[in-house]
Order: sequence, then structure tokens, then C-alpha cells
Amino acid sequence: MIFYDSPNPAPNPRRVRIFAAEKGIELRSQPVSIVKREHKSPEYLALNPRGQTPALQLDDGTVITESVATCRYLEAVHPDPPLFGIGAVEQALIEMWSRRVEMILMPPVGAVWVNTHQFTAALPGRNMDWGEANRPRVDDALRFFDTSLEGRTFLATDHYSIADILLLTTVDFAAFIGIGIAEDLNNLRAWHARVTARPSAAA
Repeated sequence: MIFYDSPNPAPNPRRVRIFAAEKGIELRSQPVSIVKREHKSPEYLALNPRGQTPALQLDDGTVITESVATCRYLEAVHPDPPLFGIGAVEQALIEMWSRRVEMILMPPVGAVWVNTHQFTAALPGRNMDWGEANRPRVDDALRFFDTSLEGRTFLATDHYSIADILLLTTVDFAAFIGIGIAEDLNNLRAWHARVTARPSAAA
């Protein structure tokens, strides 16, 4: 099994690294440099035609390419600790909050990244106005999660889950592109300190 990885600040490979670290799984990694455009090389496109990282190639040649799908595979073969939840209610809550991260926070963060950041300056079709218009939308989303974390230790349930991993990596990527957590978002800042203190966050 080979994990095709890209270093920080790439958020999606980091999701899988954190997930694997929480489970004590050592992934044999092959680095893929986004800066050097290795993810667009013919060799990598043969593995993942979308040209994105990460990718997990199993011993039988099967390739899993979406980060949450990769985490679901790892959960199935290494069920403890259960980061996708146990039982119908807990699994549904974790899925609900994971989807909220992906639908509420990730789109405006991605819009700012693609349309305004210096690292994406060569991409065709950039719209600086649209990117800047999404900065307040990122702040609105962060405020939604701040309110949601009132009185909670973790995002979805009373224990750490994939939902926390998705929120952590997205919040940290937002900080990388210049949109940090506002000083008055005390719930989100306290949660961020808790999950960042976990050894897996450094994976």
C-alpha cells in the first residue's frame, strides 16, 4: 500500500495523515510535489486522472483518490478508534457535521485560494473580485462553527471524529491564505487549541 502525499499547506493529504495517526497506522508514503506540478505528470495522472492528491494505492493495484473515501477505507480495515462513529445516530451526526464543513466553510475558502492567492496566479479564469467577495463568507462560516461549538468539546459528538479533522484542516488552510480565526470567536479558538494539541495534528 502506497500513500501519495503532498506536504502542508495542502489540506486534503493532511486529513488522511491525521486520520492515520489517530489510528496508529503507518502509511508508506510517496511524496508528490504540487509546486513542481508532479500531480499533473503523466505518471500520476495514470493513478488519478483528476490530478489531485492524495491517492492511496492498495497492494492489488486499486487506487482510492478522495480523502474522505480514503479515510473510510482505513476505518473499515482499522476500526478502532471509530472516527466515523458507532451506531446510527452517532454516525449520522458525524456525517452531518462533516458535510457542513464541506458545504459551508470549504467553498468560500477555496474561492479565496483559487482567485486571490499568489500561488494560484497562473491558473486560468481567475476572478479576483469573486475571491475577495468570499473573504467575509469565510468569516461568516467560522462564526457558524463558533456558535455550534458552544458548550462542546468536539464538533459532532463527545469524542474526536473525522468531522473535527475536516474542520481543523480547513481552518488551518484558511489561516494559511490569510483568514485567521477572529479574536472574538472564543468557542472556535478553544476547540482549535484542543485539537491542535493532539499529537496527530502534527502528522
